[in-house]
Amino acid sequence: MTASGLFISFEGIDGSGKSTQARLLADHLRKQGRDVVLTREPGGSEGAEEIRALVLQGDPDRWSAETEILLFTAARRDHLERTIGPALAAGKVVICDRFADSTRMYQGVSRGDLRHVVDDLHRLMIGIEPDITVLIDMDPAQGLSRALSRQTAEERFEDFGEDLQQAMRAGFLALAQEFPDRFVVIDGGHSVETVAQAVQAAIQERLVS
Repeated sequence: MTASGLFISFEGIDGSGKSTQARLLADHLRKQGRDVVLTREPGGSEGAEEIRALVLQGDPDRWSAETEILLFTAARRDHLERTIGPALAAGKVVICDRFADSTRMYQGVSRGDLRHVVDDLHRLMIGIEPDITVLIDMDPAQGLSRALSRQTAEERFEDFGEDLQQAMRAGFLALAQEFPDRFVVIDGGHSVETVAQAVQAAIQERLVS
């Protein structure tokens, strides 16, 4: 538990279905009578949503990796101050679609050897990790196809192509091995309903343990 609430993050490559699964878990826990805040990164607060528009739209090479790390950390800090922190202090369950692990991968590893920069800024400005991180594992080709089919304005990282998604999948799986106490890895290649049941079972096990 973080503060008096529970902090759950969802991670995975683009198109893995993590956003859908985060929403379904929120609905499931609300039906159990839990007070749930469903949020996302980058975003989740007014200031962070403005930064989201900056970093997820436009040319894939719009920002350097170093600039992106600073922007994502700024967005995360505002999100923590205005949304996550108050909800946890009030004893709520916070479910976040992406958190610092995404920055560790997308900016800290895929675009250079900058993981230490991400971690240093995280310690200085954020200072917390999720209690549970659900990694929805997905074949990169399938995930990229799903992501591009959405045809939204926020396709900047999808535009880097399948090689990036391959690197991200390997990186996320490595993080799960690095932090086994908080990671739960779920196979996202099944139906939405099957994946949701696996997520719910994994979370329920953590809640009662």
